[in-house]
Amino acid sequence: MNEPNKIQNPESAVPKTPEMNDRDFINDILSYEKYMTDSYSVALNEASHEALYQDLLAVFNETQNMQRELYNMMFKKGWYALEAADSQKMQQTYQQFSNYMNQFPHQGPAQ
Repeated sequence: MNEPNKIQNPESAVPKTPEMNDRDFINDILSYEKYMTDSYSVALNEASHEALYQDLLAVFNETQNMQRELYNMMFKKGWYALEAADSQKMQQTYQQFSNYMNQFPHQGPAQ
């Protein structure tokens, strides 16, 4: 049963047992991949050696792509739900951040 503002595919059945099932394993790996992309992002920000930076960037990209594949798989199987955004709240947030942009000292390239 989906809530009205939930975006979710029909859920693929998994065994309801104390042992980990496919959903549990994929969710565990997805959580790990998210943690790793966060960690690689910090390392990229701190890397001063160009060759190390490029190696970290390659691993980050692979990890990020794997995270996206796992997310897509979970969403396709109905194991990952999203909440539909309220259009009025989106417009308010857009307006709020647009106003912040006007406060920046540099508005982009000189004209």
